[in-house]
Amino acid sequence: MNPADDIWAKVIELMKQQGLSPTTIKTWFDDAKAVSLTEDSFTISTPNDYTQSVIKSLYIPKIEAALKELFSMDLKVVVLTEKELENTSAAKQDILFPGTSDYTFERFVVGSSNRYAYSAARAVADIPGRAGYNPLFIYGESGLGKTHLLYAIAHTIHANHPDYKIVYIKGDTFTNELVAAIREGRNQQFREKYREADVFLMDDVQFIAGRESTQEEMFHTFNTLYEAGHQIVFTSDRPPKELLRLDQRLQTRFEQGLPADIKPPDYETRMAIIKTKAVRMGLDLPEFLLQLIAENITANVRQIEGTINKIMAYRDLMGATVDKDTVVRAVKDMFKEKSDILPTADVIIDEVCKFYNIEPTILRGQGRSKDIVLARQIAMYQIRRMTNLSLDEIGQEFSGRDHSTVIHSIRQIEESIKSDSEKAEIVKDITANINSRYE
Repeated sequence: MNPADDIWAKVIELMKQQGLSPTTIKTWFDDAKAVSLTEDSFTISTPNDYTQSVIKSLYIPKIEAALKELFSMDLKVVVLTEKELENTSAAKQDILFPGTSDYTFERFVVGSSNRYAYSAARAVADIPGRAGYNPLFIYGESGLGKTHLLYAIAHTIHANHPDYKIVYIKGDTFTNELVAAIREGRNQQFREKYREADVFLMDDVQFIAGRESTQEEMFHTFNTLYEAGHQIVFTSDRPPKELLRLDQRLQTRFEQGLPADIKPPDYETRMAIIKTKAVRMGLDLPEFLLQLIAENITANVRQIEGTINKIMAYRDLMGATVDKDTVVRAVKDMFKEKSDILPTADVIIDEVCKFYNIEPTILRGQGRSKDIVLARQIAMYQIRRMTNLSLDEIGQEFSGRDHSTVIHSIRQIEESIKSDSEKAEIVKDITANINSRYE
């Protein structure tokens, strides 16, 4: 069942309690159908223009009052005819980036922690390429809504300028495509794909830092787009000045537009996110349960949404009542202690190998080249820091090296990250890649 159907049935019942007669309900609402429920609106459809006009003129306040009683918040009521609904559905077929239709500005919950980034993104979407907003550089920790804003920009521009060529790419994918293009002799096609974009969106731009050929290509792509007045938007886990392995020319260009940060949501924003997510999914959560979730899930928006999904699963799949016990089970499952999600040595070694583009067998083996030794030392350092393995157990992961070798490697990296900012950033990047597997 559409979650909105259940909400509509409750609304009808509440309107009866408000004094609407059975005849009135039958005449005007029997043929009305629930369409959708979002964080700020409830949409119904009617069979004809006349029924629509009557509901709009006489009964909108009663429907809104019933919704407020259900959800303790104001929701706008939208009444469409079946013909209007068909036209709306047809229009929605032209969606940019399928599977991302929920990533809109309307569904982005704004609070003090993200208001500046949201406002900047809206300004860019409304007037792409405007002076002072190009490039827009949105930065913050994982799971706070950076990708949501990227897609919201894309959808808004696409709606206003359907002829615009909009390109979305992740930083690591850009690198992989470039490598493949060079290998296959498709350099020109690669350049045309990105340099001819009207809007260029790159998620996780930090992954191009330290990659010489990728940065060179990005430098020329950026210049081509910027000189043409085309909009550029980047996201990153940190501001440009902290991307220490980023080419200075790129850092300067990233900073010349508008940097905008997103911070973890404060309590009020978490409450709003939980409430709007619950409303969209047809969950009627009392205030004390909203508070319980907001007090325990604090890291990011993704965790909050995962918790609501978990509660829904308990309700729909197990027939559980949404009460305190259900919420506690969901929170407990989502809000794990760090010790419950420790990465394995294999995962850490795999991520180090990906970063340095070497095979795990080589990293674990006896190779003594400078890069291999450094990568091996970083892997030992990360395993010691991120797992519960002993020194001897770490040594066994690397062809049975003794604990003194492991200690030496760990100390080397510890000293390096204190004095060498580039190595410190490498360790930070690898750590982020490892942690991303468990988000």
